[in-house]
Amino acid sequence: MQLYFHGDIADLQQGIDILAGELGFRSGADGLSVHVKRHEGPELIVHKDQDGITISYTRKIHFFRAAGLLVEALQDGREMFTIRERPQFSMNGPMFDVSQGNSVMKTETVERFIRMMAVMGLDMFMLYAEDSYDVKEQPYFGYMRGRYSQDEIRELDDYADMFGIEMIPCIQTLSHLKDVLKWNTFADIRDDEETMLVGEPKTYEFIEQMIKAAAAPVRTKRIHIGMDEAWKLGQGHYLAKNGYRSKFEIMNEHLHRVLEITRRLGLEPMMWSDMYFRAGSKTGAYYDKECVIPQSTIDAMPKDVQFVYWDYYHYDEEFYVDWIQRHKSFGSTPVFAGGIWNWRGFVLNYGATMKSTNAALNACKKEGITEIIATLWGDDGTECDWFSAILGLQLFAEHGYADELSEEKLRKRFAFCTGGQYDDFMDIRWVDEAPGIGKDNLETANPSRVMLWQQPMMGLFDANLNGREFDSYYAGLEKKFAAIKERSGEYRPIFDILQKLCAVLSVKAELGVNLTKAYLAGDKEKLNDYANVVLPDLIGKVRELQASHRDRWFEVNKAFGWEVLDFRYGGLILALETSAKRIADYVSGKAAKLEELEEKRLLFQGVEGLLDCYWYQFIPTASRLAQP
Repeated sequence: MQLYFHGDIADLQQGIDILAGELGFRSGADGLSVHVKRHEGPELIVHKDQDGITISYTRKIHFFRAAGLLVEALQDGREMFTIRERPQFSMNGPMFDVSQGNSVMKTETVERFIRMMAVMGLDMFMLYAEDSYDVKEQPYFGYMRGRYSQDEIRELDDYADMFGIEMIPCIQTLSHLKDVLKWNTFADIRDDEETMLVGEPKTYEFIEQMIKAAAAPVRTKRIHIGMDEAWKLGQGHYLAKNGYRSKFEIMNEHLHRVLEITRRLGLEPMMWSDMYFRAGSKTGAYYDKECVIPQSTIDAMPKDVQFVYWDYYHYDEEFYVDWIQRHKSFGSTPVFAGGIWNWRGFVLNYGATMKSTNAALNACKKEGITEIIATLWGDDGTECDWFSAILGLQLFAEHGYADELSEEKLRKRFAFCTGGQYDDFMDIRWVDEAPGIGKDNLETANPSRVMLWQQPMMGLFDANLNGREFDSYYAGLEKKFAAIKERSGEYRPIFDILQKLCAVLSVKAELGVNLTKAYLAGDKEKLNDYANVVLPDLIGKVRELQASHRDRWFEVNKAFGWEVLDFRYGGLILALETSAKRIADYVSGKAAKLEELEEKRLLFQGVEGLLDCYWYQFIPTASRLAQP
């Protein structure tokens, strides 16, 4: 297919040339004539009749979505058509966490996402960077953590701008700075291990350095200054230095000081809103319906900052409407940030993603929210593959161009924009939506993660796992993902990792349960089989999983951060070797008993059923993995 775009394309040609190969057309004067015109109307329009083809658009990003719609229609063999879409939001795009989970995407990985976003029509992205960017005055800031250079950020901003995509810096200026404040060079600005000392002059010198470094390489004047989840605000060194003050007072004082910096630099800030709600809650909760924020506090809140309401946890529109209206009481319309549930281990929870996103974005449309963010967090190791989230991006995109979401259109657009298959990506969820987990896994349990990482002979989750026949369940999933990966093209590594994970879990999910039963039954023949056959074979499966995961990491991420997963895999492999040795010693009579298997298994945290643990440090063992 050859297309000849002409008309209002002066600032579009570079993007057209880049996307031509990916969309399956050649650009040239001998091609099918496509007249491009910029108009003031709210709609993007793709029209084909006997006189030719016309694309009408307002913003650059709308042209690239329209170009994709045109190519899709032509590939479908449509002769005459008019496609009209009305953008629902003035800002819609992802935020990628490139700090908390240790993974910093390579610039070419970000550029791949940018190209997909252009065809989807997503017009903004953020790289959430606690310390993943270069601050020239602070050599320990982001040290050995894969921080982006100023040139790398500038390159990404230039690349995104070709498609009309805004790159907004997203940093932290109060808390979530554990990987910064651990260095002694920052000792005099610590309130606690992750929160800066409010009121200290050096704190604001440092914050200005961060803001300047984050804002300098990008075109936009917008910046996200963070300020969420400062759990112990004012309770550390601040308390010793200043005495007790309410979190409301401390938060407002700090925010005003930071905004003095952004005003002086001509920037337009936004911030997470949760600290105001937490301070008004007796339990410190963000979503406490009994929360009361005093009017005096609202009156004291600065008016030149946007508040970002983040919520990934609710599945009914009414809650989102309520919380949006509470945000509006601050005197402005908030930005909304939803979530693509990629942060609970290896598995993206598409059940919770679909339910929460549909409810939230329907509420946003009703309440006149014009700016939305799709967050992808890397919490605790970024075990989940970044590209497993692309169906979630398509979901946000399709909401962004329709009053009501059409699943049929979502399926079709996903195949065209990404080359992936809707059902294949939805099938990712089955790894965690396992027997015993409720429909759509709305409790966001992560059983596959706890099954993988827990110690084989002292399983903290064995009482929860017992009797669920997970071995056969994961053996079936292994076959499913083996078939999917063969048709997945560039996404083959996603499904290869999941296949190998399921191969491991087909043995390891109930390993501790089975070992304990054999031991308590005195079945030394079965134990001998585990020591000499099952466990050595399982070690080989774990090594295959680790190798696949490792190769994928280095394909899409910078090198820094993988070492954390090496520690986890290495610990697991050695634990399996130790288990085989311990069992062999018992069978041979060298060890009189296996005290690990004699300990009565308790329900994890006393909770029936749900196989859920958020942080790795609590999964392998009841002993301390490291001192604080």
